[in-house]
Amino acid sequence: MKLVIQRVTEGSVSINNKITGKIGRGFVVLLGIEAEDTDDILSKFVSKMIKLRIFEDENGKTNLSLTDVGGSLLIISQFTLCAECRHGNRPGFTGAKSPDEAEKMYEKFISLCREQVDIVEHGEFGADMKVALVNDGPFTIVLDNKQVL
Repeated sequence: MKLVIQRVTEGSVSINNKITGKIGRGFVVLLGIEAEDTDDILSKFVSKMIKLRIFEDENGKTNLSLTDVGGSLLIISQFTLCAECRHGNRPGFTGAKSPDEAEKMYEKFISLCREQVDIVEHGEFGADMKVALVNDGPFTIVLDNKQVL
């Protein structure tokens, strides 16, 4: 599993020129689900993401988590995070989970987030989406299996 977590002041996702999800302060999260990923790891990734202390406290130190600041989440499924680019110039995506299985895991990931965060917006699995955000800092963290499991 790979997460690209971007601390934002605002973010939105549009499908067919219609905004389908919008947040203020929080994280825009790009989620790539790999072939070997199982449901067992979802809660670990959600917990790690929500507990990341990457918001500034009153002293300007990154000591506060998403829940500490009452932040929101915008979750976007992005299988291209699983791209294999070692050979040639055309990415391969055999490392991504099959669409049917990935969609179920994506939905479960969103459900687990909703158990801990008040505002959780999301894109549509497999849709052509336009994601807009104002990266705050900028501050971007990449989490994968090596860092969470």
